[in-house]
Amino acid sequence: MKITDDLIDYIGELSRLALSAEEREARKRDLTDILNYMDKLNELDTADLPEMTHPFDAVNCFREDVPQNGDRREEMLQNAPDRKGDYFRVFKTIE
Repeated sequence: MKITDDLIDYIGELSRLALSAEEREARKRDLTDILNYMDKLNELDTADLPEMTHPFDAVNCFREDVPQNGDRREEMLQNAPDRKGDYFRVFKTIE
């Protein structure tokens, strides 16, 4: 794919950028370099390689989710200034 001035203008219009002539030429070179690099990557033979979502063999290293404190509801409700059953009672904030 050839990067043309029309394509740069179109991309600039889509992204709401006002590009000067120097910026337009620089972006044209940048996009051309990117496409050339992608063509170079396409030359690689990846037929025998497995598909992967991450370059490292990441393993879930989280600990087991084991409850440690148990049910301390009554202990917590003892600190409440006012309660109603098993709940904190608070001031009405909406009329």
